[in-house]
Amino acid sequence: MPERMERLSLGISPCPNDTFIFHALLYGRVPGLPGLSPRLGDVQELNTLACSGALAATKLSLAALVHALDRYVILDAGAALGRGCGPLVVSRLPLSREEWRKASLAIPGRLTTANALLTLTDAFHGLRLEMPFQAVIPAVAEARADLGAIIHEGRFTYAARGLLPALDLGLWWEENTGLPLPLGVIAVRRDLGRDTALRLEDAIRRSLEHARRHPEDSRDFVAAHAQEMDSEVRARHIATFVNDFSMSLGEEGRRAVRALLRAIATSAGLSLFPGPMFASELRSGE
Repeated sequence: MPERMERLSLGISPCPNDTFIFHALLYGRVPGLPGLSPRLGDVQELNTLACSGALAATKLSLAALVHALDRYVILDAGAALGRGCGPLVVSRLPLSREEWRKASLAIPGRLTTANALLTLTDAFHGLRLEMPFQAVIPAVAEARADLGAIIHEGRFTYAARGLLPALDLGLWWEENTGLPLPLGVIAVRRDLGRDTALRLEDAIRRSLEHARRHPEDSRDFVAAHAQEMDSEVRARHIATFVNDFSMSLGEEGRRAVRALLRAIATSAGLSLFPGPMFASELRSGE
């Protein structure tokens, strides 16, 4: 299959980890690919677009990737994956595990990894209320939902709204698998070919290297798009979600990705696409 050179739409979230990683690439601080066209969107928006193949490359939740593996392959760089960084379930009032089962639960999108983990625990069977991630904490604090699954900056700010931790979904995954939790990866459409995918992977890695060497370069860009305006929260967010797995998944990261994809697919009664899962596994010209 010939390589296709086109204007590449690149979907990333406005969250500090993504804007930190991608700033240098989007603003020409490092060599990249010609014609990159950024699309900043909420994680659920990006997941929905990817499921129709609308974006050439995008940040993608593992729960959405289950439905999009026939269109996308995973890059080795740019992922949100690690330990101690999983979604949290929070409540306004103390609730027992028995009460969890029927409690209403605000979620940041049905295609998010947070929602998939809620299902995998088999602990939550109540009504799930879908909303943008930044609306989850207010929904719980204002008693419009009994529980909320919080992601991104929410893990650093929920206590200030008087909410209580109920379950750490990342810790649940780690204790049950021994693996780090893959939240989201960068995926590229298969029809763009191996060479284009690996060029983008290298560009993302260079962008992250630049961000680590020159964190001041991206500071205004990160602040302009963050939901949380406190600079300390933004710094904690980046420190939590940008790590060595963001530079390279490595073998452990790949095992974790495969394990979570299999678990989500099995839970949903789906079969995973049988082709290569990672861009490096594609054949040249494929």
